[in-house]
Amino acid sequence: MKNVALITGSYGGLGTCLVNIHAEKGGDLILVGRSQAKLDKQAEEVQKKYGVKTLTLAVDLSKPEAAQTIYDFTKQEKVLPDILINNAGFGGQGDFARERTMEQDMSMIAVNVETPTRILKLFLKDMIKRGSGKVLNVSSTAAVMPGPLQAVYYATKAYMTSFSNALWRDWKAPA
Repeated sequence: MKNVALITGSYGGLGTCLVNIHAEKGGDLILVGRSQAKLDKQAEEVQKKYGVKTLTLAVDLSKPEAAQTIYDFTKQEKVLPDILINNAGFGGQGDFARERTMEQDMSMIAVNVETPTRILKLFLKDMIKRGSGKVLNVSSTAAVMPGPLQAVYYATKAYMTSFSNALWRDWKAPA
């Protein structure tokens, strides 16, 4: 595989756009999402349309072991992505204290914050050792303003933006 992008949340909305942009430029793909059927369909379509290679992995990103599962899969396949795109994420609406459940908000934090952080913790050392690699952490304008009735979503996006900016500064600093 060449010029490999690993994209979480690959088959919905922005994920589909990111997949198509990368494949159109001839890049191979590791597609990650919850539904194996949707991943298989997307892989088949991308292979036919762009002639690129694809690997797929169905995994629930709300589970603590998700990032390790992704990392182990790439090691098993002997593919270190050139580009990591943490795109998967979701929001939800409702009053934090009176309408949203603990499970809803903890799941959102896991998908939007915990798993992308774990993914980068696992992959960045290998990218640094190789001397190359790129990361795109998808965030939102929600990162820079309060979000009434979406408190946790806005907070997760603020985390991703702050985390991404800090990592960028770390990489720019001399080792």
